[in-house]
Formats: sequence, structure tokens, C-alpha cells
Amino acid sequence: MTTELIGSRSTTTGEEFADVLAAVAKDYRRRLNEGGHEPPELGLRLVREHRLGAVRLARECGGGGYSVPQFYGLIIELADADPDLAHILRVHFSVVEELQRVPARPDRERWTSLVANGSLIGGTSSELSSTAVGGQSYDTKLLTDATGLRLNGRKFYSTGAQFSDYLRVTAEDERGTPVGVFIPADRRGVVHADDWDGIGQRHTGSGTTLFENVEVAPGDVVRLGTSAGVDRARGALVQLYLHAVAAGILRNLTTEAAALVRHRHRTYTFAAAGAPADDPQLLEIVGEIDAVAYAATALVLAAAAELAPALDAARATGIDGGLEANAAIAAARVKVAIEEPALRAASRIFDAGGASSIRASAHLDRHWRNLRTLFSHNPTVYKARVLGDLAVNGSPLPDSGFF
Repeated sequence: MTTELIGSRSTTTGEEFADVLAAVAKDYRRRLNEGGHEPPELGLRLVREHRLGAVRLARECGGGGYSVPQFYGLIIELADADPDLAHILRVHFSVVEELQRVPARPDRERWTSLVANGSLIGGTSSELSSTAVGGQSYDTKLLTDATGLRLNGRKFYSTGAQFSDYLRVTAEDERGTPVGVFIPADRRGVVHADDWDGIGQRHTGSGTTLFENVEVAPGDVVRLGTSAGVDRARGALVQLYLHAVAAGILRNLTTEAAALVRHRHRTYTFAAAGAPADDPQLLEIVGEIDAVAYAATALVLAAAAELAPALDAARATGIDGGLEANAAIAAARVKVAIEEPALRAASRIFDAGGASSIRASAHLDRHWRNLRTLFSHNPTVYKARVLGDLAVNGSPLPDSGFF
């Protein structure tokens, strides 16, 4: 394998990228079989070596110049190989989009250069406080003392932060203004607690990050403004990203369901066929799972095509409110449409496998747990209500980029 990005400075072929995915998938299976307590260190190394974090960076910035549908296609493939690894990169790709919006930030070249060379930028925003999710009020503070700017606070759902080279941290300054702070992930005073205890996506580093009197340079602070609802496309990007990971999980679920029936030998005396691989009822189950996986991939890629104009406009001329709203609606529709069928499909694999499939050593429960964890982001009932209000009453979308 080469160490080049699939993109502008690339010598990597499709076959070699397939080798990367195969190595990632093999390592994921090894970690499962050895107890499942190890993060995807090999996968992260390969992502950095092949600069996969730069696929959405423009070619003139040294990136791959992937279109939005190409990008989501890659994430689906990566999630098929290792859903934890794909999920870890979610915030990084959001930051990559932010760095390329116009008007350009004064330090944009510095950060895009780091991304082009393989660095990963994680992020921490959410806090376990009484503040409503999706707002711009933070308990984390960026204040000035006798020595300069200092960052103090506690974040949760810090997906990917502990595996990143740099962090983008949301906070409030002395005036209560929301700001973004860019710092190295290993700067003194940054503590990655590694305490994520979710039922799924267990090695995504999604737990607590502490900031204890962390030094911040004035040039590493970005004013975020107060109109969160304007920047909907980047919110749509990270929401649709979760469902690209889900689509990858469903593809892997299909592969495992087919293998389960293909290699199953025992059946019941009253089964429809003597061999499970010939049993029409078991074949129907696998076919249902396969169809759901296909539909999920198709929906994600269709929404990606609707997201593309908004992200392209933000890079070329600035944020376009109409395109941003279209992108947010498309991502919300995907979420509402695929979650129930996906969870059903993840349960149906046990109908195809029989009692032996529920053994912990089979690890088949991970698909449902991982999907359920992904789908808990931004609850579906709220999305469905907003879509219904839009269809019936033409009501505007919530004034939140988090939608």
C-alpha cells in the first residue's frame, strides 16, 4: 500500500484502497474476537497515512476534492469495515467543511495544510447540563487571567477527540459570546477521560473531555456568531453522516446474515427445507435485510446529492439559506425513513441464525446496539414532527444548526 491520498496527489489505486478497507475490516474482527476492548489504532494509522481525512478538502488545498456523494460513499464503505473508525472521523469532516467556507478565515491555510498532510481535528461541544441541546450557551468558559486566555470546562459526547491531533472546542468568552477554540489534543490541561459507556459504538472516544486551565493563543479563537440556524448544511452533514455509518453497518449485517445461513447445518424437523441454505423462509429474512441495506445506502446518497449544492455554495459564494434548508430537510427525511427498518433488520438476523446466533462469541448483537446508539442522536420523533409541520402547515425549520 502507498501512503498517498485517493485524490489530487494520489498514486493510490482503487485496488489499493480496497486493501486498506480489507486491513481495517480484518483488524476490527480481530479486536472483536479478542474481547472488543481495543480502539481502532491500526485504522487510525491508515487513515493518517493515506490522508483519508482530506478527501473533502479542495484539490487546490492539497486534498482529494471528493464530491459530496463520493464522500458519503467512502464513509459507507469505511463503516462496513469498522463502524467505530468511521464514526470517530465525523467531527473532523465537519471542521474540514467549516474551514473552507467563505468568507475565509485568516488562518485557513494553516489548518487546511495540517489536514492535507494527514492530521485529524476532533471536537467537543455537548455538555451534560440543563442547557437545551442545539443552543449556543456553554458552561465551558474562555476567560482572561494574568497570563492570557485560559479555557476551563467539561464536555461530553466527545466523539473522536481522544484520537485526534487537534480539537475544536466550543465555549463562551467573558461577554457570553460563543467562540470556537483550536488547540492541540494533547495540550497541558486537556484530559481525555475515556469513560464512554454506551451500549454501542464503544470505541469512538465519545465520553468526557476536561479542560483545566488550558492555555489558548488569541489567534486560535474563532467567533461563532449567534445565528445557529443559518449554518444548517454543516448540521445536515453530520446528521447524514450518522446514517452513512448506519448504512455501512447494514451492509455488514447483510454479509453476516448471508454467511450465517450459508454455513448453518442444523435445522428443525418441521423446517421448510432440509438445508438452511435452501429454506425459503430463511432466504426471505436475508433478502429483507439486504433490501434494507440497499435502501439505506440509496437514501443516504440521494440526500448527499441534495446536500452538495449547499456545501458548494458555502465554499464559493457564502451560505445560501434556501439551499441550507433543503439540505437539512433531506437529511431529516433519511433519518425518519430508515431507522425503524434498520433496527428491525438488525433483530431479524437472529431469526435467520437460530439459538446459536445469540451466543456472545458471535457478536451479532453489536449491529443492533451500534444502530440504536447512532439513532439516539437527535431523536427521530422530533424530526418527524418538524417534517409533518412543514408538510401540513409550511412551518419553518427550527432555528438551530443542530437540526
